Amino acid sequence: MDDDQLLRYSRHILLPQIGIDGQQRLLRSRVLIVGMGGLGSPAAIYLAASGLGHLVLVDHDKVDLTNLQRQIAHNTEALGDDKVDSAKRTLLALNPETRITTINMRLEDDNLAGQIALADAVVDASDNFATRFAVNRLCVEKKTPLISGAVVQLEGQVAVFRPDRNDSPCYRCLYKETGEPEMRCAEFGVLAPVAGIIGSIQATETIKVLLDLGESLTGRLMIVDAYTMEIRTTKLNRDPACPVCS
Repeated sequence: MDDDQLLRYSRHILLPQIGIDGQQRLLRSRVLIVGMGGLGSPAAIYLAASGLGHLVLVDHDKVDLTNLQRQIAHNTEALGDDKVDSAKRTLLALNPETRITTINMRLEDDNLAGQIALADAVVDASDNFATRFAVNRLCVEKKTPLISGAVVQLEGQVAVFRPDRNDSPCYRCLYKETGEPEMRCAEFGVLAPVAGIIGSIQATETIKVLLDLGESLTGRLMIVDAYTMEIRTTKLNRDPACPVCS
């Protein structure tokens, strides 16, 4: 690291759990973020600020006025722009040293598998079960750590899945593919700061995974209820009958 980097990341370097070696690991890391909405925005902002060397942003949507209430990577001037391009401008303005790759399309099958294989970790900030199940299946296949988040109304949840470990469950162990309708922000609403809380926790867990730092949410589901401001953590076990990871 040069002098400017030592100064920029000095508050990380002061932490005995990170230090110079840990910061250099972050600078060498590559993270795939699926979805640049309410969760992907704060996750990407904190990862870029923290010195992640390479962020790959995936989203096929454009910035809409309804997004600006919670999707903090975008602003009014970006209305009508591709979300990945808007987010890239925001992240580079914050940290021009971070390498940003944008993918303005819905990644599927081989394309998604290829990006997951290249990543040191995947942040699932998508808003639908189909994408979450697809990302989980390929993370299991490629043995890539997955940091999953979701938010609706005044509640959010975060879990970490480590297919590179034999004792970790996967997302499919937690949720079955029932085909039942899911709760969407567009239909049920979401309190803006709750998305920020969950996205920030995803960024924190991503850094912990990359640095093998502390105790992650591997094998646990954290549920944040902003209405009562209660946080519950539930233990997750592998499903021996899971069609994905068993």
